Amino acid sequence: MVRIEDYAVVGDLHTGALVSKEGSIDWLCLPRFDSPACFNALLDTPDAGRWLLAPAGGGTCTRRSYRDGSLVLDTEWDTPEGTVRVTDFMPPRDSVADIVRIVEGVSGSVRMHGELIMRFDYGHIIPWVRKDKRGLHAIAGPDAVYLVTPAPLHGENMHTVSDFTVNAGDKVPFVLTWAPSHVGRPVSVDAEDVLDSTYEFWRGWSSQCTVEGKYQEAVVRSLITLKALTYAPTGGIVAAVTTSLPEQPGGQRNWDYRYCWLRDAAMTLQAAGYTAEASAWRDWLLRAVAGDPADLQIMYGIHGERRLPEMELPWLKGYENSAPVRIGNAAAEQFQLDVWGEVLDCLALTRNSLLKHTDEAWDVQIALMEHLETIWDQPDNGLWEMRGPRRHFTHSKVMAWVAADRMVKGVRESGLPGPVERWEALRDQIRADIMANGFDAERNTFVQSYGRPELDASLLLIPRVGFLPNDDPKVIGTIEAIQRELTQDGFVLRYKPEESDDGLPGDEGVFLACSFWMVEALLGAGRHEESRELFERLLELRNDVGLLSEEWAVKAGRQLGNTPQAFSHFALVTSALELHQDTVRRSDTPLPSARADSR
Repeated sequence: MVRIEDYAVVGDLHTGALVSKEGSIDWLCLPRFDSPACFNALLDTPDAGRWLLAPAGGGTCTRRSYRDGSLVLDTEWDTPEGTVRVTDFMPPRDSVADIVRIVEGVSGSVRMHGELIMRFDYGHIIPWVRKDKRGLHAIAGPDAVYLVTPAPLHGENMHTVSDFTVNAGDKVPFVLTWAPSHVGRPVSVDAEDVLDSTYEFWRGWSSQCTVEGKYQEAVVRSLITLKALTYAPTGGIVAAVTTSLPEQPGGQRNWDYRYCWLRDAAMTLQAAGYTAEASAWRDWLLRAVAGDPADLQIMYGIHGERRLPEMELPWLKGYENSAPVRIGNAAAEQFQLDVWGEVLDCLALTRNSLLKHTDEAWDVQIALMEHLETIWDQPDNGLWEMRGPRRHFTHSKVMAWVAADRMVKGVRESGLPGPVERWEALRDQIRADIMANGFDAERNTFVQSYGRPELDASLLLIPRVGFLPNDDPKVIGTIEAIQRELTQDGFVLRYKPEESDDGLPGDEGVFLACSFWMVEALLGAGRHEESRELFERLLELRNDVGLLSEEWAVKAGRQLGNTPQAFSHFALVTSALELHQDTVRRSDTPLPSARADSR
């Protein structure tokens, strides 16, 4: 199968498609990120659905890249007969979804082969396909898809095949449009017109980022990727466009990431510094969490849906036979104490970023804080959604401290109403509890959970959230312990699964976001050169178009987990900006400027 790092993403701020180096779209959910997929080859074989468009001789492309500052992908093949380019993109959504592919002859005369295999409901349903003078029409239950192209099409073994020759200067467009099956046929877009408008949309958005310096390209590409993971109608940010890409090939650690984790979205906004996105996410959050604060979930659907039942799809073999393939996510029902801190931290950040001294969401924050006061001392499932027994995770307690701290600052610094003395007392109580139970004085390190010796990469966030200064001896000791005991080739593991009783068999790769957290921790500790060296090693793990998945397999030298991963890209951006400015900042502190000094 195609390696995870061999995929690029295109999207329309409603969904995203993965395009391989071989010119095949192997994953696409329509009409939304969390809809059933119609191209499923990513998790099975080509017969589960894909859209191939490449030279007839096949093979990996010679080169590919995104057009500057955009999500428009150009893939080129040099063949003995000539050079051909395929341009892939999705215009920002109107009432229907379009995916556009333009074949362009660059030189010579190249024979092309196209193969469209539509398989709705995650490969389970073969649509009824009809051909007409404009292309074809496929329908299955609620879904209708129209393909418009001047290229020849014919049916072959339940596939739609297109064989044609492109000469230098020729352009052959393919426009695939999804619409609800109960409405009339939508008007097909002009491929060249929407290419121009799509490019201008992305360029207009990315040009707002005026970061300069050595890591400018990496920052801009990561910000575009994070924008591509945003569901425009609501402002929700999905963790990735995929489900069930494994953390261990052949293993069971396969999860659906097409939902909105409050934690991921909060950290993404800490990195981005875009006030429009911050405002949209804040509004999404307030709608999603409305109601009883005791019902706060760690994740929601992109419209704020609460029920995300987890189920398995036995007809899909899984990526590299990594079964089961899962949709939905049972972790939505877990109790994770840290999410209260993440939410209140991010709402403080958005208030500070928007320079507001009033906060119409303050009543919601008070309700969340008042509930947290009654539960902060309970064991939970932790940041990493462990499916083993609940424990008193140190990071969870730190984030409870963060929640109290941010509410205190809302009163003291922004003049908002609240029982500040009570919250200050609680903040002190939580701190004392952490220092008494979450720190191993003999080893001079914080530990994953109370009364146990294991380490956890989340402990690297202690200075970032302001619990202790970056140069505190306890922070330094924790950094050094994690470097000794929780790294592979200098990259950081989340924790050691074999020691942490996470309720699952198997192992996993190093976690890319955690390795970026080490970059920040080292910078804060004054180890500037070491920090920069680690960051630049992490940049080398990006694929050829600048994308990162969730994890990295050190021995195999490959990406693992769902892709592209918001958690990885937000951490890249934050680390890069801090290296630009040669300083670290707290999680509730806005970016000091849209323009970073060149270094």
